[in-house]
Amino acid sequence: MNTDEFVRRRRQLMRMMGRGSVAILPAAQTRLRNRDVLYAYRQDSDFYYLTGFAEPDAVAVLAPGRPEGEYLLFCRERDPDKETWDGTRAGPGNAVTRFGADAAWPIDAVEELLPKIVGACDRVYYTMGAHPEFEQRLMGWVSRLRIRGGAGTHTPDEFIALDHFLHDLRLYKSREEAGAMRRAARIAVQAHRRAMSMCRPGLFEYQIEAEFMHEFRSHGAQPSYQPIVGSGANTCILHYHANDRRMEDGDLLLVDAGCEYDYYASDVTRTYPVNGRFTPEQRAIYEVVLDAHEAALAAVAPGNPWSEPHEAAVRHVTKGLKKIGLLEGAVSSLIRNRAYQKFFMHRTGHWLGMDVHDVGDYKIADQWRVLEPGMALTVEPGIYIPPGTRGVPKRWWNIGVRIEDDVLVTREGADVLTRDLPRDPDVLEALVGAAAQ
Repeated sequence: MNTDEFVRRRRQLMRMMGRGSVAILPAAQTRLRNRDVLYAYRQDSDFYYLTGFAEPDAVAVLAPGRPEGEYLLFCRERDPDKETWDGTRAGPGNAVTRFGADAAWPIDAVEELLPKIVGACDRVYYTMGAHPEFEQRLMGWVSRLRIRGGAGTHTPDEFIALDHFLHDLRLYKSREEAGAMRRAARIAVQAHRRAMSMCRPGLFEYQIEAEFMHEFRSHGAQPSYQPIVGSGANTCILHYHANDRRMEDGDLLLVDAGCEYDYYASDVTRTYPVNGRFTPEQRAIYEVVLDAHEAALAAVAPGNPWSEPHEAAVRHVTKGLKKIGLLEGAVSSLIRNRAYQKFFMHRTGHWLGMDVHDVGDYKIADQWRVLEPGMALTVEPGIYIPPGTRGVPKRWWNIGVRIEDDVLVTREGADVLTRDLPRDPDVLEALVGAAAQ
């Protein structure tokens, strides 16, 4: 991401905050996986959005109008011994020269300096509850300032939720951000194509997962979430993660897998037959979901409410399920009574960006938010019929289908970032197992 992008974001946020305020953002902490092994570190999205700084043990401070500098960063000092073990650190010097801070200090100085900065402001912007340990320290500083105070002592009058402003900024993607998302989408598309070509009966789900990991890492990307690779009855488990079943002839395979590139995520799902041929029942369900998916995509346009793609998908899923005999009654009544939720129990999408389920309000004053250029979202209707579903003939069991694409709202309508990954069932059949033929 271009350095100017982070400068622009900080300036935007500080304009919204106004003089006399300060925003405080702690970096993500390292997390222990087991014993003395850490999880791979990933910076807090809000922190990185404003700083581009990817190290732990750091605190960013924005103080609009402060004469001594508006962007301040506390971070780890350089340490040759520790860097030998754990890698290079930027240090306060590079925090200024490389990351654009107006001033930077060692993280150990935060206890001495940050309370003074807080004490000089009227309003503190902070994301409450996101970093409980740091929040306790912050509240402690303010309490001590008030206890020690006498005539002329100043403490902040207000604590304001930072995410109200910051997450609204993150909802609208810049050209730079859209570029990173396009790259993440392209890598995910290549990975799905690779996995489809390798798919065949007898493989384990984790072997398909391995194809995704290979493609992601080959392009400098990471998984943006734990892949869902479910076959047979596992296609009907929405958040299935075991990925350890042996795939059998006649199974469907549902793969929900995306990657993160330069801190921006893709989120993509395709469903296809393990042996390369849909059964009549599998194809019937697939075509209902595909029809709902196309209707939802058509409803993604500036000026439409957020709910419209979901409502379009619900209408088409309900009509389709009635047509094939899995629902009975008038479509309007079935929708009003939410009969479709027996088979389609989730919404049709979510915001997408630095987080897979990205930040941003879906409603404003109890009204669905209106879609605007720069917003990014997923479109992902699905139908799931697990084994033992009451009132459903056995031939329909073990059929779970979801189709998910990533979409950027533009002035013209919807730009489907993952359009190069086929959805047509005939094309999917031709792709499955192609590498093994």
